[in-house]
Order: sequence, then C-alpha cells, then structure tokens
Amino acid sequence: MIDTAEDIRLYRVRDVVRLLGQSRSSVYELIRSGRLKSVKEGRTRLVTAAAIGEYIALLEREMEAS
Repeated sequence: MIDTAEDIRLYRVRDVVRLLGQSRSSVYELIRSGRLKSVKEGRTRLVTAAAIGEYIALLEREMEAS
C-alpha cells in the first residue's frame, strides 16, 4: 500500500524541508524557536502533520496582520 500525503502523520525533518521549501537549518530554527512544534522518537526529531498546518496558519495570520 502506498501512503498518500493525507495518510502520513509524522514527518522527518528532511520531509518538512521539502514540504515547506525551507533549508534544513531554517526548519531546525523554527523548531528551536517554538514556531514549529515537534516530537522526539528516540534520536529522531519528527513533526506532526497538525504542527505543519498550525505553522502555515501562523504564517497566514502574520501576513494578514501586516
């Protein structure tokens, strides 16, 4: 079975880089600053699909406010 984007709930940082069009260091900075929420499983940093949606909504709110 092939997973579609709707089926995936946890993304590795490399996948978030591709989805958001950001650099790896930018994604880690977003995580460090709390603008992009993440979880850890062992040594792996993962970002939930919901957290990506929340980050995009935050960007949209900031754009509307400016």
